[in-house]
Amino acid sequence: MTETAGESCGLVAVIGAPNAGKSTLVNALVGQKVAITSAKAQTTRARLLGIALEGSAQIILADTPGIFAPKRRLDRAMVAAAWEGAQEADALLLIVDTVKLRRHELMPLLETLKERPERKVLVLNKVDAGAKEKLLVLAQEFTAEVQFDEVFFVSALSGDGVPELKSWLAKLMPEGPWHYPEDQVSDASERLLACEITREQLYRQLHEELPYDAAVRPEAYVPRKDGSVEIRQQIVVTRDNQRAIVLGKGGAKIKAIGEAARKELTEVLGQKVHLFLHVKVEENWADLRDIYEEIGLDWVK
Repeated sequence: MTETAGESCGLVAVIGAPNAGKSTLVNALVGQKVAITSAKAQTTRARLLGIALEGSAQIILADTPGIFAPKRRLDRAMVAAAWEGAQEADALLLIVDTVKLRRHELMPLLETLKERPERKVLVLNKVDAGAKEKLLVLAQEFTAEVQFDEVFFVSALSGDGVPELKSWLAKLMPEGPWHYPEDQVSDASERLLACEITREQLYRQLHEELPYDAAVRPEAYVPRKDGSVEIRQQIVVTRDNQRAIVLGKGGAKIKAIGEAARKELTEVLGQKVHLFLHVKVEENWADLRDIYEEIGLDWVK
């Protein structure tokens, strides 16, 4: 069958153990920042999509939350979002951190992948940090478990191997019109993206002090007449001592978080941003239905 020069468009679901480098890879494929990247596992909650363009192909990347053993309702919602991203995909891309293998989380993923009908791609990440022989052994081991259509060796951080992967994915995309305008890189509304960026700063600056049961809720997103935008957000924590951690001495910590988030938002949105943050203690927020809708997750019983 001869290929026409028409447009093609498809969905690639990016899956992997927590912290394997999924968000960094999505950002590298898209060519700019759309998914939040953090040194803490399980920061991708909403099913953020990145949209990569390669020639006449539009590749929609479903950046799935780390698929791990879900205990709390919040975890279950994240896992449901991950698999929802993997349904109807034209390809499933499994990304493996070759440095911190995390076999206990990888093995169940490989088991699940065996049964999936989609085209499967194995991406071994952080190849610049490991010995070549080890990489080949890993590739053989995983391809013996699951029938991968192709194996790529990349460094999502430096970009090594990313163009080859992108061009291979582009060839897989079925013919059809693009789903998104050319200048759109993510389907996350600006409100959600703004919350993701604040949440990334929250974790980046508080590292181990703040557990994962903190959320950033959008309160207001108001364009001003002068072309700037006013963004108001609520940081929700479960205990008073967490509120004190987020505020910092004399409010210094929340000020630093707000400043860093505002700077990045100004860059991402291409307009001046006025960002207002406040912290609220809500003990059982992870059981409140409305918060899920606000942060882009489905309510999972």
